[in-house]
Amino acid sequence: MSDERMPSHIASVFFTVRIDGAWRPAPGQALDHHDPAALAGHHLCQHLAPVLRRHSVLDAAAARDAANSALARWLPAIAGLEVTGSVQLTVSARGRDLAEEHARRQQAASLEHEDEMRRLAHLQRLLADPDLRRVWWIAQYPDRHLDLTSLAVALKDLPLQQEARDDGIRGDVHRFADRLLTTLRTPQQREVFLQALTQALHTLGHHGLKTTAAHWQADNAPGSPPT
Repeated sequence: MSDERMPSHIASVFFTVRIDGAWRPAPGQALDHHDPAALAGHHLCQHLAPVLRRHSVLDAAAARDAANSALARWLPAIAGLEVTGSVQLTVSARGRDLAEEHARRQQAASLEHEDEMRRLAHLQRLLADPDLRRVWWIAQYPDRHLDLTSLAVALKDLPLQQEARDDGIRGDVHRFADRLLTTLRTPQQREVFLQALTQALHTLGHHGLKTTAAHWQADNAPGSPPT
């Protein structure tokens, strides 16, 4: 069949796809279509599209492997027809450039979000601690020290930000997990990570944690409803 453009995990960035397909009558069914080849091609494209939408053009090899895995078996179609196929993928220079720019923007946004969360956590620690709040307020607003009382009333229910324990390996793992989760930008990456996490927890015998990770994996599976 001819080349088709299909979207990647970024809707405006496309793979160029060539499918080499085959079809056969379904066992025990009468073929009921005037152009079986066209129907087979249409069905293969429909089956392939959600697979490619889970992948980045920056990792075309992984996308190709997943696509071929999805089409390698005989698939039931309609009108008494079964189909199968194999896939070749190419990515234009323009598409790669767009994907790289998108990744840079996502990384910048993630870093900006982390900076903002650190700033807010620091401010929460200052405002929730009466002594630090007094020093901070006077430093910021030296001519408004009389407002401290009303500020304390307004912030009376603000919880104290808990500092993460940093006792060697615990702190190292905490920082590593933060960095790892920041890099998991695509559904494919998250799926691979959750599969590995579930297997590791099973090996370690932490069945309660494994159950939680398995729920995350199910929630992130393709086709699962959004939470």
